[in-house]
Amino acid sequence: MSITIFSQGRNTSRWENALKERRPGLDVHVYPDTGPAEEVEFALAWNHPPGAFANFPNLKCISSTGAGVDHILRDPELPQGIQITRIVDENLTQDMATFVTAQVLNHVRGLHRYKEAQRSHTWKQHSYKRTADVVIGVMGMGVLGMHTAQQLNKLGFKVHGWSRTPKLLEGVGTFAGTEELTTFLGKADILICLLPLTSQTANILNKDTLGKLPKGAYVINVARGEHLVDEDLIELLDQGHLSGASLDVFREEPLPEEHPFWEHPLIHVTPHIASITNPASAVSQILENYDRMRHGEDLINVVSKTKGY
Repeated sequence: MSITIFSQGRNTSRWENALKERRPGLDVHVYPDTGPAEEVEFALAWNHPPGAFANFPNLKCISSTGAGVDHILRDPELPQGIQITRIVDENLTQDMATFVTAQVLNHVRGLHRYKEAQRSHTWKQHSYKRTADVVIGVMGMGVLGMHTAQQLNKLGFKVHGWSRTPKLLEGVGTFAGTEELTTFLGKADILICLLPLTSQTANILNKDTLGKLPKGAYVINVARGEHLVDEDLIELLDQGHLSGASLDVFREEPLPEEHPFWEHPLIHVTPHIASITNPASAVSQILENYDRMRHGEDLINVVSKTKGY
């Protein structure tokens, strides 16, 4: 029995090395060089070739190499009866909160203006808002969203969270369900999307929802590109309703050369680097689930296929 890695367009050597270093002698394969198909029972996956899992009759578990599993669940040929797990890692969680905080502070203090002024040798001071005067709305109150909300609250921001079902978090106001979404949006000077991608959340950042934000609001999307309707964002920026956006995820990655996001003066683009799984840190839970599967025990960090997270 082996651990088989399924990943298109990514160098898998760090995962291979981490697995073998932590468990010498472990049989590790990389698709399509999997060995006998009937021996593949545990898969480690990110952006796998659609339909690939259907070729392995004894596959029991598919583990995402990240916090998201939409790349697995969207496969129309995903075999039934297979458990799907995800990574829940303190480093991953902290890295996301740090990145989002950096984007928030860059916007609130207007630091990007001074880089532009430096290029033109312009000495000009700009006003800024204090943290206590800024309300931040976090969409998605899972592990990443709750930790990010707490970190921003510790910096003095007023923070609200919105989720599908009610959540309680000390120091953070919470809203839940479609009936409370409008109220939540109307309070957010900065909107942060950390939602899982499901059929209910796809395209949720659209003209209607973003239009309910206060005039001058700022948008940060670090979840999935499919959450955002690109042309709606550009329209609201050009109309002056939104003051800007920081985008780390996109519908197509890498972002196409001709995409208007590249040149838009109010959009800050980063190449999906907000929080990247460190194989050396995450490999322990991969191997724990591998052992649990072999011994017929309950797995950790199991995903609900119905909910999508």
